[in-house]
Amino acid sequence: MTHAEIEMTAGLVRDLLRDQHPDLAARPVRLGARGWDNQLWRLGDDLAVRLPWATQDADELLRKEYAWLPGLAAHLPLPVPVPQRLGAPSARFPRPWLVTTWVPGAPADRSPVTEPGAPADRSPVTEPGAAEALAAFLTALHRPAPAAAPPGRNRGGDLAGHTPGFTRALTAAAELGLVDDPGAAQAIWADAAAAPPWPGPRLWLHGDLHAANVLTDGGRLAGVIDFGDLCAGDPAWDLAAAWLLLPDGAAERCPAASGPGADPATVRRARGCAVGRAVAGLLIGADGGPGGKPTWGPPARAALRRLSNS
Repeated sequence: MTHAEIEMTAGLVRDLLRDQHPDLAARPVRLGARGWDNQLWRLGDDLAVRLPWATQDADELLRKEYAWLPGLAAHLPLPVPVPQRLGAPSARFPRPWLVTTWVPGAPADRSPVTEPGAPADRSPVTEPGAAEALAAFLTALHRPAPAAAPPGRNRGGDLAGHTPGFTRALTAAAELGLVDDPGAAQAIWADAAAAPPWPGPRLWLHGDLHAANVLTDGGRLAGVIDFGDLCAGDPAWDLAAAWLLLPDGAAERCPAASGPGADPATVRRARGCAVGRAVAGLLIGADGGPGGKPTWGPPARAALRRLSNS
């Protein structure tokens, strides 16, 4: 993980806006978040500026969102950050950048998803459950993608080809004492890798549905962010979010509510994708470097427990 040496400040954001989008330059600017690939700066109450600060891959991810996400967003039942403007590389900042809509909410790695009617939630129990809300989002997103849709960045394809990488990650996590039962995790992965492949058309995928990319409000799903890994492929990669995000006892309801893209083989592959993402989350949570995210560890640990016990 290589982060940019350019210092990103509110002043830089204002200068970029004055140069390329002067009608937005008078809005208040304040730091929103420092993500994996991008920094997010609030622009007034309803917009945000995303500046890539990690590896060069982030440049193409922003361009991909700008090209494809606006057309998908209108069909989605949860708010997503819709790109509004594309900033061009310049002498001030030699990389592309985006102006998007701002999606309010708390990241689920800090404020987990709960069921309506849970003790900390005073909402009516008649609301759709967490599993049903996630399933509705996945069903709306998982439409057949056109031939020109982007392939996944190591996501969306055959799971078996990722076995060497998963084994290395699991070994590293076990050596650090991060995994209580490596054998159970390995068994879930092996079963997933042996499952029949996705037989249907390539479907649109978010590609990176983990806790830090989902927003909550009072425990309810309130939005989905960071579509940099938007791609077309096997829906199991997104269905993994059921075990990564949902409270205990809810994950198994999500596939049943997700329609035809949740056959038994897809559920097996989804569980494998989930265990792989959980192991990666444990390692990222324990990383003390600039790419480390301490808040990723607890939801990853909870996901492994759910997977091992189901």
